[in-house]
Amino acid sequence: MSAPTTAPIPTPTAPGGLPLIGHGLRLVRDPLPFITSLREYGSVVRIRIGPTPAYVVTDPALTRQVLVTDAAHFPKGGRYYDALRVFLGDGVATVADGDTHLRNRRLMQPMFSRAHIAERGNAMIDQVRTMVGAWPAAEPRDMFAGMNEITLATFLVAVFGADLPAHLEGEFTALMPEIMKGTIRQVILPPWITRLPLPANRTHADRVARLRALIDQAIDHHIGVTAPGSASADSASGAEACPHASAARREQRGLFETLLGVEDQLGRRQLQDEAITLLAGAIETTGTTLAWALYEIAGNPAVERRLREELASVCEDRPLRYDDIDQLPYARQVLQEAIRKYGPSWMVTRTAARDIVLGGHLIPEGADVVWSPYLHQHDSSRFPDPDTFDPDRWEADRVAATRGSFLAFGDGRRKCIGENLAWVELHIILATVLQIWPRFKVTSRPPRAQAVITVKPDALAMEFHSDSAG
Repeated sequence: MSAPTTAPIPTPTAPGGLPLIGHGLRLVRDPLPFITSLREYGSVVRIRIGPTPAYVVTDPALTRQVLVTDAAHFPKGGRYYDALRVFLGDGVATVADGDTHLRNRRLMQPMFSRAHIAERGNAMIDQVRTMVGAWPAAEPRDMFAGMNEITLATFLVAVFGADLPAHLEGEFTALMPEIMKGTIRQVILPPWITRLPLPANRTHADRVARLRALIDQAIDHHIGVTAPGSASADSASGAEACPHASAARREQRGLFETLLGVEDQLGRRQLQDEAITLLAGAIETTGTTLAWALYEIAGNPAVERRLREELASVCEDRPLRYDDIDQLPYARQVLQEAIRKYGPSWMVTRTAARDIVLGGHLIPEGADVVWSPYLHQHDSSRFPDPDTFDPDRWEADRVAATRGSFLAFGDGRRKCIGENLAWVELHIILATVLQIWPRFKVTSRPPRAQAVITVKPDALAMEFHSDSAG
């Protein structure tokens, strides 16, 4: 990546920028049409967020260059991550590239191995069955809120174990959506506005502080539960003589115990940051995907029928078990198509570490470089009829055409560390809803896609029925 020997290509600027706020108004009012419209102007397009220019990459091959080939020249950073760091801190998703990120990622990696997740699989299924089975029949439910609640509870079981106090779970559920709204506001508004002592800014700061206090309580509770001499720790004293007790004990401990074992290397603040990072990713991406998936299934009888037939062939009349997940390939196609069609992320940033040429365009040192999974996953040259929900596009003979354009989990050395856990949670919740409820339908108007941190439905109510008639 030496200096160019020929003059760089002039970088087009998107139309519609306004004095002082740039394209901020478009990003607030119609972010998804705006971000996808940029493809028509070129492979790299300049926009302004406030007075600051940013460079949007619309070509997936150039995005791969940013994330993989030349990742050293495009470290994680920019307005998106600056805003996320307000409440995530320096978790593995937001910490700057370098030795600290590499060390922390290596310390966390064992949490997300397939074997480690498998030890918590049945506890996660039990949690989901309890919650989904408690839904009142034939009553409209807010599916975005409901799926976030279930994904949060399942995540907490997986990460902190099965005995976290109920009040912590309740506060997490109430806080996270509001924090996400405040965060995207900080991304798209000019920095000088987000620094003013406005009520919205103070409220956001207060919510972030409360979230950190809750995470600290969860960590302290987990340490107390697993400490020598505690009732839970004592219950494991006979584990060698009773393998079943040992397995149950591992499920109760949760994935986070892996990090507690290296607390001396991370420190308490870093433990908080990593827990909050995992929490944010688990709720927003997984819950949003499930809400959209259920909406699409309800409107596609052939998809629903094929899902139910696959599930029945694997499980027959018994509840789902963790070992069943790998035998549900069509369920994965449905979930992957929901992720493709609705994001989940619509704007992610990197920072140019130096003056650098990308696709012939000069990106100045320090500039934000924006890439959008949503934009790439709605590219009709890779995904024909991108607004159509088509799980069959993920069949083996068709998937090669999409290579390099499905970027929901990122790519390269900063690819989402929790991808394995996300897929497990998605499968468990979708399969359990289908097993417990023979019929469901949408009772609200068709939802509109709303870009916050993820692309969420603006309103989605559904009813669930215990009979298959109708």
